[in-house]
Amino acid sequence: MREKAEGKLYLCATPIGNLDDITLRVLDTLKKVDLIAAEDTRHTIKLLNHFSIRTPMTSYHEFNKLEKAQNLVQQLKKGKDIALVTDAGTPGISDPGEELVKQCYQAGIAVTSLPGPVACVTALTLSGLSNRRFCFEAFLPVNKKERQWILEELKKETRTIVIYEAPHHLIDTLKELTDVLGGGRKATLCRELTKKYEEAYCSTLEGALKRYGAEEPKGECVIVIEGRSITDLKQEMQQSWEEVPIKEHMDIYLSQGIDKKEAMKKVGKDRGITKREVYEILIGEK
Repeated sequence: MREKAEGKLYLCATPIGNLDDITLRVLDTLKKVDLIAAEDTRHTIKLLNHFSIRTPMTSYHEFNKLEKAQNLVQQLKKGKDIALVTDAGTPGISDPGEELVKQCYQAGIAVTSLPGPVACVTALTLSGLSNRRFCFEAFLPVNKKERQWILEELKKETRTIVIYEAPHHLIDTLKELTDVLGGGRKATLCRELTKKYEEAYCSTLEGALKRYGAEEPKGECVIVIEGRSITDLKQEMQQSWEEVPIKEHMDIYLSQGIDKKEAMKKVGKDRGITKREVYEILIGEK
């Protein structure tokens, strides 16, 4: 009897709240695969029972992802088809699915993603903020130094920022964001997405802090924050050069081996003036 070819890994997006958001393709796949790898089997069994799915399950989570991924890859090599699901949303987005996908590619196992709900995009579209360009930070790092590094980077971020946060950490995170980014920065706090009591509170970081500071909100939260104004950032950078004499500014570029004309052009761009103006100032200083 001919052995079955290697199996395939299916990344199956599941609802982030409302069970009706599951796709027909995901339901069909969950029924047909040989095994479902779930972040929390106790959570996923409720979804499977709701749709009368009897496929066997195994746990795959943050604390067993390295060894369990190896085990799942071996099962895939033997011909089993496996569906990966997270507690809510799309696997591989801020969860251990990333490791399994990496190991599958290293082993030459086929992987496909079945699109569906994802909290960061749902919140972004609800936010009322610009969604042409955005950066997704997921959960901020727990390590204090790494966290502070990321927050400092976000001070100059011009794209809309999307951050995940658990309700019991929300207030502390809002305080940090207010201190670093400024309380007046526009922000929309989304919680209970797709559920009965869904909320998208459009205000500022300071406004959100006042709103939720008295009582811990329910449900996982997504904070969508307005990016820094490019115009303001340029003005700030130009102002920072005002205390540096033009000649010293020129010397910085000349010391890098840049020719004089190009250096004048760069100095002018830094200061928001023309190359001709830079030339005239340098002539006047002689």
